[in-house]
Amino acid sequence: MQIKLASRLGNQKEYYFSTKLKQLNEMKENGIKIINLGIGSPDLPPPESAVLSLIRESGRIDTHGYQSYRGLPEFRKAIANFYNENYLTDINSDNVLPLIGSKEGLMHIAMTYLEEGDVALIPNPGYPTYEAVTRMAGAIPVSYDLNEEENWIINTSYLEYLINNHSVKVLFLNYPHMPTGAMANIELFKSILKIATKYNVLVVNDNPYSFILNDNPVSALQVEGIHPNLIELNSLSKSHNMAGWRIGYMISSEDHINNVLRFKTNMDSGMFLPLQMAAVSALQAGVSWFKDLNNEYFKRKELALEILDLLNCTYSKSSAGMFIWAKIPDYFKSGEELSDYLLDATGIFITPGSVFGSRGNGFIRISLCSNLNVLSEAINKILSIPNKKVV
Repeated sequence: MQIKLASRLGNQKEYYFSTKLKQLNEMKENGIKIINLGIGSPDLPPPESAVLSLIRESGRIDTHGYQSYRGLPEFRKAIANFYNENYLTDINSDNVLPLIGSKEGLMHIAMTYLEEGDVALIPNPGYPTYEAVTRMAGAIPVSYDLNEEENWIINTSYLEYLINNHSVKVLFLNYPHMPTGAMANIELFKSILKIATKYNVLVVNDNPYSFILNDNPVSALQVEGIHPNLIELNSLSKSHNMAGWRIGYMISSEDHINNVLRFKTNMDSGMFLPLQMAAVSALQAGVSWFKDLNNEYFKRKELALEILDLLNCTYSKSSAGMFIWAKIPDYFKSGEELSDYLLDATGIFITPGSVFGSRGNGFIRISLCSNLNVLSEAINKILSIPNKKVV
């Protein structure tokens, strides 16, 4: 007899990319060459200073114990300085809480503020984890639709309508937006925070992509600094190529930080000290780091756009982040059909847009986390498809 699953997992499927990786690995084991252009795991190295710091600090005998739940003061100060220098904010280290990845932070926030019967607004299309953490907290996810016609920017009149009609408690926001790469401006954040204040909604702005292919990084904290209705999440995963290190952070009022700590302190025992010191070094890498990083991503984007042209897809060249979002040609019924066709014909995997919600139907997403040689190989594979439906 099987042990009954907790009801919180009753309708919760395994994360799409977890199951997809299993399929791709099975294909590899059967001798099929796979080119994975679907997953956004940076393949470039972190700042050298961060790696050297990790080695140095790990070699000490006094760095291997449990650490403060609140995070190393030097790390929190480095995060505050990074924000103040790059986003022109005015925050201090008391407004910072290090996280073992910002994905962990989403779960902590959901478990801290959401309960049965509460409503959270989530973007459609959007990062699937917003819906997952809402459901696992026992709350109700309600989608707010984003549209190509509005450049995937949330309509604030529509947002206020949803908030007023659903008694919303939490709004998950994500700009630059994944998967579309749409970029917000300060005026949008200002309007959203005005609505959030009026209806007492907690805005959770997830902001990990603002330094990738974007000359004007924007933070919701630029509106008026620390706001009682705002939590901002960020991480070093994308900005510093440290996805596997699991280093994220939230910035908010001390009240929100203390509330989240009530949950977090029961879930982990702090972050490994050498990781925190290495993160300090990474955050101090300076402007040249982002210049070099984006030079590489720009070259990759040019080849990725060639791939999309061969697939007869349409796209925006002005998107930010490490993905390109593209509309499929009419002769494919769905993004899944195009994705499956390409995988079967060439071994190239691209992500169907429906993974990110119903508004992603008819779209695909390509990752820029493969080097120029791999992207060139993908182009050649597509060009060599016999009896092709593309090109």
